[in-house]
Amino acid sequence: MINTRKLILPSVIGCLAAGLTAVPTYAQDTQVGALEEVVVTGIRRSLINSMAIKENSSSIVEAISPEDIGKLPDTSIAESLARLPGLAGERVNGRTSGISVRGFNEDYVATTMNGRELLGIGDNRGVEYDLYPSEIISGAVVYKTPDASLINQGLGGVVDLRTLRPLENERIISFNGSYELNGMESANPDYDDTGHRLAFTYSDTFANDTMGLALSLATMESPSQEENVRIWGYPQIDDNGDFIFGGHDSYVRSATMERDTISGVFQWEPNQDLTLTVDALYIDFLESKVFRGFEEGGPIWSGAAYTPGDVVDGLVVNGEFNGFHSVIRNDGEEKDGELSTFGFNAAYRINDTWSAELDIATSESTKDLVNIESYSGTGRAGTTQQGAAAARSWQQVSPEGVMFGPHSSIDMPDYTDPAVIRLAGPQNWGGAIAQRMGGYDNAQDGFVNYPSFEEELDTLRLSATAAINGDFLQSVEFGLNYSDRTKSKINYGAFLVAPGFDANLAYEDQTALAFTDASLQPYYVGTTDLSFLGLGGMVAYDGVGMYRDGFYTEVDATEFETDRLGDTYSVTEEVLTAYAKADFETGILSGNFGLQIVDTDQSSEGFRSQPGVNEDTGLAQVQTVAVSGGADYVKLLPSLNLNFQLTDNQVVRFATSKTLSRARMDDMRANTTIGFNFDDTRRESTDPEFSAWNANGGNPELRPLEAIQMDLSYEYYFTNDGYVAATWFYKDLLNWHLSREVEMDFTPYFIPGYHDNGGVDFQSYTGPSSELAELGKGKVEGLELQGSLPFYTFSELLDGFGVIASATFLDGNIDNDGEMLRIPGLSEEIYQLTFYYEKNGFEFRISGRKRDEFLSEGRGVSLALEQQMRQGEELWDAQIGYDFGAGGFQSLDGLSITLQAQNLTDEDTVAFEDADARRITSYQTFGANYLLGVNYQF
Repeated sequence: MINTRKLILPSVIGCLAAGLTAVPTYAQDTQVGALEEVVVTGIRRSLINSMAIKENSSSIVEAISPEDIGKLPDTSIAESLARLPGLAGERVNGRTSGISVRGFNEDYVATTMNGRELLGIGDNRGVEYDLYPSEIISGAVVYKTPDASLINQGLGGVVDLRTLRPLENERIISFNGSYELNGMESANPDYDDTGHRLAFTYSDTFANDTMGLALSLATMESPSQEENVRIWGYPQIDDNGDFIFGGHDSYVRSATMERDTISGVFQWEPNQDLTLTVDALYIDFLESKVFRGFEEGGPIWSGAAYTPGDVVDGLVVNGEFNGFHSVIRNDGEEKDGELSTFGFNAAYRINDTWSAELDIATSESTKDLVNIESYSGTGRAGTTQQGAAAARSWQQVSPEGVMFGPHSSIDMPDYTDPAVIRLAGPQNWGGAIAQRMGGYDNAQDGFVNYPSFEEELDTLRLSATAAINGDFLQSVEFGLNYSDRTKSKINYGAFLVAPGFDANLAYEDQTALAFTDASLQPYYVGTTDLSFLGLGGMVAYDGVGMYRDGFYTEVDATEFETDRLGDTYSVTEEVLTAYAKADFETGILSGNFGLQIVDTDQSSEGFRSQPGVNEDTGLAQVQTVAVSGGADYVKLLPSLNLNFQLTDNQVVRFATSKTLSRARMDDMRANTTIGFNFDDTRRESTDPEFSAWNANGGNPELRPLEAIQMDLSYEYYFTNDGYVAATWFYKDLLNWHLSREVEMDFTPYFIPGYHDNGGVDFQSYTGPSSELAELGKGKVEGLELQGSLPFYTFSELLDGFGVIASATFLDGNIDNDGEMLRIPGLSEEIYQLTFYYEKNGFEFRISGRKRDEFLSEGRGVSLALEQQMRQGEELWDAQIGYDFGAGGFQSLDGLSITLQAQNLTDEDTVAFEDADARRITSYQTFGANYLLGVNYQF
């Protein structure tokens, strides 16, 4: 059933082998007929190769094939994946990082590289796809339906990234370079809006083509800019239930992403029966950011005097407020990550019938995320030194949320004057550390969140295949796969106290340094402009540098905040998978059926933490006890793929299977965090729902999420680079993980003299505890329409023009006892369109992708992940280029230049309260991005 007439690049054969067998097979024993010699380049070559993989696969797949090595038309594999039918990209800080497949975000999508499970540097299982440079990727296959040999599975599907195999390619020496420019000028004086990318690829064979070596090097320094309006929420202003702007912490962000990548592969084929492959990958990743802006309570939450204005459909849309002190934020963040993976594969053809394969791999990843909050303003809160308060007007606008302006009668302080601005918290936010700081609640001048992640994965796979070539069965394959995976997190945090605070002084006599002080001069960088929000300018300084240099005094937050050790954990999974698969073909029918038996032993270690008191000092201090838990279980995963070859170029596919996605790592933590409210009314209440006690935690016994799914697809390949396809699918979700509240007896955690201080007579020791359980059932149903139309099918005069388009329609939700909940990552409508022209070396394309609103995640207090709704987005990119060799300049053969423009329309990213899209909680805009690139290959 293999249609080899479409294969052009030899490297595609390796991807095709993966598509047919779904295992990392590197031996060149695939029986492929003579390739038709077709001379096409660029976009058409990429399209033809991708279509060949799709058509010849026994599963329903989508594929990416680069125009040439190192020449994917995007800056990361994430951008390329986001253009595939049924997939949607999610931007994080202006870059496409996450991918949803058929309505499920990356936490529910398995990602592999060369058939092996792939680690990322994210908080959970989901891979941050922008970690992987496009220059090292030789192709990608997205499996929408599994077979039994696909060890790693996901509810959405499986994304398999492929790297270069030297024995499957001609000699390659390639250089790539790009100059990058942001369309949004940097608002921060210490960050640039320009960057660069460089890459080198070498691949060749030796010793009579029995040995091969491939090496790829890539480095990147990429800038990004952002304007962000973040609104805390919308409290109700009166008994009428009208909502009002509650406060904000808005900023301009500048960032630089630095990434260095080394990818290497060595292959040895001493004879036609044995192929040995060793491959390694190393990525060093550093992203540095500054966030500079204002944090201000709104009319109600700031305690300010306010005058509400007009009310429209229950929302106060304008007004004035004054008498509050603005917090100037000079925050910074550094995300430092490393990933390394090493693999060995031996493929051996035992005889004409049997072949065997051994695959061993080990991977490690680390991530340190340092996030600094640095506060300043017109002086330390509550002191005689504190200067003038702020006064503003505001107006609700769409889509930004709010726009500020001057107060009608009160002037603002000059926040750009370093003599006015002092390094200290202008709000009383230091209550948590007051006992440690002489009882003063004005000691906190900043905060550092410093979570650290480590992850390890070791895998071993043994498989055997027998070629039967009967009237029905063609081959059988069976094997064992063992994986051992551990992920740990340490959630450190600390309060920061700036010079000038002295617990020996009276509260009102505390001081703070102005930015004219000599000790602060090395960190002062100028001013930042926030006029996009009507806020004017502010003093800019290097808060991260202050922290790194030990300028602040640190007070460990682990002593005060129960959720520090409550979010510190280690999760381990040992999984043994046995599988068997049979491939069959008879007449027009072909396909495979099989079964996986998955035995899992999972465990977690963490802490139970609760508020308490240090017996020696009498001061409040979190008390902790080490806890652990786990589970053992077995899952059976059958699968069936049927392909009906109606004609040489028309195929109908049917697939059904049971598949799973493993629980999120943070949901599997063994931790329990116990909270307590000292409100007397709560402490004396007999109502468990109004108790002073509460608790929450993870569940180390969580089983994987499971689904039974069906697919029906029709594909018509009417020319080598033209096709249409329609696919209907249905997924029955069996056991979605949801949070529930149960009553818990807190008697063992009661501390006499602490919880009942003040003579309170406890009436009840029970309260609510939130826990994760397998509660939800649901479904996702979808229709995918896609096609590629080269215009030469209408007229030879239109040769070179073409269009690629797809539309995806999804319907899905989770039923939680009658309440319908959203599925993370699901947009009901997704569209992709690419219009291109390519001829005589010249190429042009413009691409758009659109998705409607979806449920996502963002970082909240203490960098904790929290769900948020995001409005849909529409992104347009364009590229123009010229290949001198294809244009007839033989002396410049191998040289090409490209100019790319990304996010042409400066699309914003918007989050809002689910009840009212006018109540914006986050508005982000990033500007366009431009890259001028040169590629030379010989």
